[in-house]
Amino acid sequence: MGKSDASGGVVVIGLGRFGGQVAESLTELGHEVLGIDENAEIVQKLADVLTHVVQADSTDEAALRQIGVPEFNRAVVGIGTDIEASVLTVLALTELGIEEIWAKAISAKHGRILERVGARHVVFPEADMGVRVAHLVTGKLLDFIELDDGYAIAKVCPPDDMIGQTLTQLALRTRHGITVVAVKRAGEEAETALPDTVIRRGDTLIVSGPTEKVEQLGARPT
Repeated sequence: MGKSDASGGVVVIGLGRFGGQVAESLTELGHEVLGIDENAEIVQKLADVLTHVVQADSTDEAALRQIGVPEFNRAVVGIGTDIEASVLTVLALTELGIEEIWAKAISAKHGRILERVGARHVVFPEADMGVRVAHLVTGKLLDFIELDDGYAIAKVCPPDDMIGQTLTQLALRTRHGITVVAVKRAGEEAETALPDTVIRRGDTLIVSGPTEKVEQLGARPT
């Protein structure tokens, strides 16, 4: 299998709670997944779930090469508590030419080290989930995902002052920097938002924009 053949696939290393969930979700989305963990019990448990799962030392560049890791363009490193193994794994993937590496970090210092050795994206699962839950508990947002560049995507109930108006009339992008991506009516599938879409009470809006603007929209009365 050449590298281009695995372009839709992802290597997931460290199949604990975080890495295992990422690997299973990717598989459910139809991606080829190569799972790697040094724990034989974890490998055995996921053998029937993932496309491929292998027991190996992910810090060993030669071992990764032997099981075909260089054929992939993307990797997720879910190792958290063993910082040395996490860093050495990212370094090995970099040496093997993996272009896109996501790595879990348990502290800011850990994250900075991962970036220096080649991680393109650093993920802080506990901190990110804490921020997300805070938004859901204190605001009108139904779901909230903040990206790493001050940009957010959220599901929100439309404020009262939006009901009965079209997206053209609301001009949210011009006035507030917010884009309504889709609208979901109760009991129906979400549909792409169009200029003449009328916002109704009971709708759910999928919106995107600067984090602060999305938060402000979620705080308005409904």
